[in-house]
Amino acid sequence: MGLFWKRKGGDQFVSLKLNEPSPRQETAKPITVVEPTVPATALPERELEPVATGSGPTPVPAEVRVEAAKPSRPPITEQPARIEAQQKAVPSRSPFATSVLGLNLSIEELQAQEAALEQEFSARFRRAVSATRETLSDRLDNVFQSFKQIDDNLLDELEEALIAADIGVPTTQHILETVRRGVARKQINDLDALKAAIKAELLKILHQSEQRGVASETSVPQNVSPYVMMIVGVNGVGKTTTIGKLAQRIKAEGNDVLICAADTFRAAASDQLAIWAERTGVPLIQQKQGTDPAAVLFDSLKASKARGSDVLIVDTAGRLHNKSNLMAELEKMNRVAGREVEGAPHETLLVIDAVTGQNGLEQARQFLKVAGVTGIVLTKLDGTAKGGIAVAIANELNLPIRYAGIGEKVDDLVVFDPEQYVNGLFE
Repeated sequence: MGLFWKRKGGDQFVSLKLNEPSPRQETAKPITVVEPTVPATALPERELEPVATGSGPTPVPAEVRVEAAKPSRPPITEQPARIEAQQKAVPSRSPFATSVLGLNLSIEELQAQEAALEQEFSARFRRAVSATRETLSDRLDNVFQSFKQIDDNLLDELEEALIAADIGVPTTQHILETVRRGVARKQINDLDALKAAIKAELLKILHQSEQRGVASETSVPQNVSPYVMMIVGVNGVGKTTTIGKLAQRIKAEGNDVLICAADTFRAAASDQLAIWAERTGVPLIQQKQGTDPAAVLFDSLKASKARGSDVLIVDTAGRLHNKSNLMAELEKMNRVAGREVEGAPHETLLVIDAVTGQNGLEQARQFLKVAGVTGIVLTKLDGTAKGGIAVAIANELNLPIRYAGIGEKVDDLVVFDPEQYVNGLFE
């Protein structure tokens, strides 16, 4: 599966370092949130108060708070004590504490560690899709045992098995058409060849989906900073947890990460993000409940530039995909991001609960129309027997599956790997 975050560091070996503190900084880097200059209609009026920055009083938004490991700090200037708190080791039960290139390890040793890491990911991924495998592969085995040759009855049973795994009717029909052509051309003449053909078609669908959207963060030049990730989805799909895990994993690859709490409608949203910010040592920009989300995003973009952040992860209000006013708000946030950073948002990730199945596919269709979704985060993949929804999304929407949630721990968010996924379904 390779590295989690590849935009920084190229092809070098980079540690996940989930059990290690970051290098200690000797001096604090000031962060100043600049007063927004967008039209007054876009942002609410806010009371200003002077804050000392070293060169005289400067008006700044009073409500903006930058939060990391402690709940109370000066609202604008990042203090050395806060930097020190950020550098503390983040507790983790991760088995993936490897070493960074250049720390007295040879290339061979680093390659061996990388190979061991990928083997562990592979094993965990197979366990995560075990329920779907029991639905699909085991049922296919039962079908194959009942038939001695490939005929229409076998293909009917095969169709039921694929639909039961939530691969979806259109995708199932597409796969069966390919199988029928292979049978007609004598290319598929036994059950082993039939299973191999199904696996090859699933892989083809997943790989083709990577041609649209954003399949890798390396598509954005490194001189574009910060890399803006917008996270969207309905309430209850694991959006906040996904943001926390993303922040932790991207930070562990050596990047400076900032979280924007732009979900100002749900009362507990900022509080939940604050817990993740404290847990991961990642700063959080937030304002009081009811503030215009575009205003919070604007301030976060300014803060990211001031502190030289590599990545800004933006939480958005959990919304139903059929609420037009809330969906229009996403368009407004996209415009604000695009004005401040070239090409932003660089990724818009839709978080889908794998348990919801085909309803998640409908969510993806609606968000794609308005939010410009570039990729999918499929959560709770380990808790469903209908993990075939990944193939349905890839086939019907041509959207890449970027990440998959395979557990509840902080390191249980992995890069989605089509080969590991398909092999996990059949082995």
